[in-house]
Amino acid sequence: MANSTFNRRNFLFLGATATLGMATQAMPVPKEKKKKKSKEKKKKDIVYRTLGNTGIEVPIVSMGVMRADNPNILKAAYEIGIRHFDTASGYQDGRNEEMVGQYFKDIPRDQVIISTKIHPPKEGCSTEQFIEKLDQSLKRLQMGYVDILYLHAGSDVAYIMDPRYTEALKRAKASGKARFIGVSTHANMAKVINAAVDSKLYEVILTSYNFTLKDDADLQKALQKASDAGLGIVGMKSMAGGFLDKEKKKRVNCKAALKWVLSNPLIHTAIPGLTNFEMLKENWKVAQNHDLDETEKCDLQLAMNEVGLYCRGCMSCSGQCPQNLPIPDLMRSYMYNYGYGYPAKAQTTVAKLNLSHNPCEECPGCTVACPSGFDVRERITDIARIKMVPANFLV
Repeated sequence: MANSTFNRRNFLFLGATATLGMATQAMPVPKEKKKKKSKEKKKKDIVYRTLGNTGIEVPIVSMGVMRADNPNILKAAYEIGIRHFDTASGYQDGRNEEMVGQYFKDIPRDQVIISTKIHPPKEGCSTEQFIEKLDQSLKRLQMGYVDILYLHAGSDVAYIMDPRYTEALKRAKASGKARFIGVSTHANMAKVINAAVDSKLYEVILTSYNFTLKDDADLQKALQKASDAGLGIVGMKSMAGGFLDKEKKKRVNCKAALKWVLSNPLIHTAIPGLTNFEMLKENWKVAQNHDLDETEKCDLQLAMNEVGLYCRGCMSCSGQCPQNLPIPDLMRSYMYNYGYGYPAKAQTTVAKLNLSHNPCEECPGCTVACPSGFDVRERITDIARIKMVPANFLV
């Protein structure tokens, strides 16, 4: 996959282009309640927090490796001070884990925190098949264990409590193949997190969390519950899609967005995706200072006034479509393609849904109401056709 091109000009504040005199309300920042729970400290001017009861101390800025295809980014991230790297068995058809393993094979294992994720197929898999997937990941990573093993993409309680998968996770930990076990969630986050806490099985939560979710009181309560129970909490999707429009003329102030996430002490670290050195440098500045200034607050408030590309995963669209289309998955694919500039991931996600290239053509009009204001039919029609594009055009 070719790296996206970024430069300093791309990081222009939205506020700089706002109409002069526009009145904006200051962007709320999560209240720093019970800050002692995060066990925050500074080391050489870098802010560290502890992942709950795991005892793992990491800088508040970690690295999501999903879109990276250049091992030099890993090298630069490690040398700058990042210590936690997140990948998954399905990223780049396994090549992402291979890249991580190839670079870190010469780094002392106790000097780096590696997490990976297993996503069972839609039809499910047995406990043994799940373990086989983990073994394949460990082989790619050239490691005997991962520090955190996630059951990937939990959106309902039945999935994260499926006895086939919970048993596999227990075996992985008992055998030493995973130090800690967790669950990742992109949708229905509050319910998934609450269920994970109640299970007394999961030790780490990887959840979508960004400024577009500032009014999600249920999510905030779930995060507090998880923190009180001693779970480590890792934030993802921090940039809310990266852009606010498919033409990429309106960029999210990514540094401000990351600061907003980490202003909440309940989030122990975040894993923004890195594909180039400019992004790495900008993100690492946040590890030193996560305080939002007034301009950054204004930028985020302006971004909130846009419909944007980010699907909040509220699941309110589920059941509205007469064709029973998997709308959250399609909206996330739309974000991958137009926000993150990751068409290969968008195509893979859409292909797994087994839909036609135009699933909305039989409907005279769309009856789905999205609380984020998305034109659901337009976005589905747009992104569903990506399955027709030859894969080699998307790398």
